[in-house]
Formats: sequence, C-alpha cells, structure tokens
Amino acid sequence: MPVRAERPDPPATTTPAAPASEASIDLEEAYRSTQIQEVLDQLDRELVGLKPVKTRIREIAALLLVERVRKQLGLSASAPTLHMSFTGNPGTGKTTVALRMAQILHRLGYVRQGHLVAVTRDDLVGQYIGHTAPKTKEVLKRAMGGVLFIDEAYYLYKQENERDYGQEAIEILLQVMENQREDLVVILAGYADRMDSFFKANPGFRSRIAHHLDFPDYTVDELLAIARLMLAQQQYRFSAEAEAAFREYLVKRMQQPHFANARSVRNALDRARLRQANRLFSRRQVSADALMTIEAEDIRASRVLAGPGKPQTPA
Repeated sequence: MPVRAERPDPPATTTPAAPASEASIDLEEAYRSTQIQEVLDQLDRELVGLKPVKTRIREIAALLLVERVRKQLGLSASAPTLHMSFTGNPGTGKTTVALRMAQILHRLGYVRQGHLVAVTRDDLVGQYIGHTAPKTKEVLKRAMGGVLFIDEAYYLYKQENERDYGQEAIEILLQVMENQREDLVVILAGYADRMDSFFKANPGFRSRIAHHLDFPDYTVDELLAIARLMLAQQQYRFSAEAEAAFREYLVKRMQQPHFANARSVRNALDRARLRQANRLFSRRQVSADALMTIEAEDIRASRVLAGPGKPQTPA
C-alpha cells in the first residue's frame, strides 16, 4: 500500500499582540495638575509684547509635558535636552523669562528645585592659575537642581588672550552640561551676533543647546506700555501731556547709543521721579494726586528733549 506523505500542519495564524497596556492619560488634566499655566500667566503680566518668545515658551512647555506623559506610559527612555540659548539686546526680558522657565521646569519635574542662579564671566573665571576651577564648581554647586543663567556668555572665551582662564571654565561647563543634564539646565545669553561667534568657536556648546530663543527689541508702543506698568507698580502715573512727552522721548532715545529697551525706560522713569520730587519740594502742601502724577515738565527737562540753550539734566 502506498504510503501517503503527511502534509505538514498549516502555519498558525498570528495576530499582532495587543499592547501591554491600553491606559491613556488626560493631557488637559495633566496640564492643569502641573499648574504651569499660572507661570505663563505671570509671564504675560510681567512682560509686555515678546509674542514670539512667549509662543516658544508655551511650545517648549507643551513638548516637555508630552515627554513627561510618554515617560509615565513607558514610551520614553531618556530625558530631553533642555539647555537653551537666549539672544537679544539688553533689557528685552531674558532674565525674567529664564526665571519663569526655571519654575516651569520645576513644576513639570525636570529640575528638583526650580531656582535660578544668574552669573557673568566674573563669577566663573579666576584671575590666576588654580582659581577658575573652584569658582566655576562653586557656582555649579549652587545651581544644581535648577537653572544656571550665564549672561554675556561669549566673554568666557577670549581667543586673543592665550593666558585667559575662561577656557577652563568652558571645559568644566561642557562636562557638567553633558554628564549632569538631568539635574541642571544651562541658559546662555547675550547679543545674537556675538553668541553666534561664540558657538562657532566652541561647537561643544552648540551641540548641547536644544532651544534657541531670539528676543526682539520693543516697539515704541510696547515701551510706553512698559513705562505705564512700571509706574503703576509704584503708584505713579503719567498725565496726558507727560505720556505724550515720554513717547517723544522714547522715539529720540531709541536712536541714541546704548539704548537698553526696558532698562532704559526704568532709568528714564527714575530720573523723572527725581525731577518730580524736586518740583514738589518747594510746595507747602501737596495732594496725593500730585504725588502720584508725573507731569510733562518732569519728562521734557531731559537732555534728550531739551533744545539748544535750554537747561539740561541727565537723560
């Protein structure tokens, strides 16, 4: 009898394995629970304008929230790179944004404490051999668990001076930024063109920076709004004539050297208050309204607006 060859069993039909967990997370609830909206609202109250910067901060916050949720579901293995670069002219809000960024990172669980340590070259670089490393390490120790903000970071690198000790600070910073990035976020800040040159000379920094934010100069209307906000915080206000004079002042001051956006506005208001105090000092009695009101003459006495032959006082 012929032997019938047995046909092999057909291969078993396989179906894709179901996900280990069908769990989901309510992103809106996760967002509310972090309370980062409070920080973003505070940033809106503190800083006039800067729409591109505020939009980018919200985008970064959304990215980090999603990464946090992914980690909770076992979908993310490594922490995102958080080091940043803030470029722009003085007085454009870089330090304030860095402070709020530290709070956002803390509320999202990316840094332990959420404090900000703001430094310049002088805080990091020593003046003699063996002085730089202890200074830099002490600053890093204070900043651990939070954000280290290095203003005018390009001054750390002085290519023309072979005996400069800034390179030692740079090497220590780079090592910490790479090896301890889960416990420290570094934000480098300064003028855009100088920061670009700094990154070209120190490519190790550029490769470690995940987010680049450019801070635009304020417009005249934004600077005037900043002035109103600064005065209101100290219970002062412009008269209608003074506000018109201050707008005129801003237009001219912005065309002069060393204009520093909100810092220059603050300095101008301090001098206007000084003139107001001297104007009121000769009166026997003054009303609360007079004590609160900056008049046009308090603005027009500035040398920025004073014409030829008129007495001039500091800007």
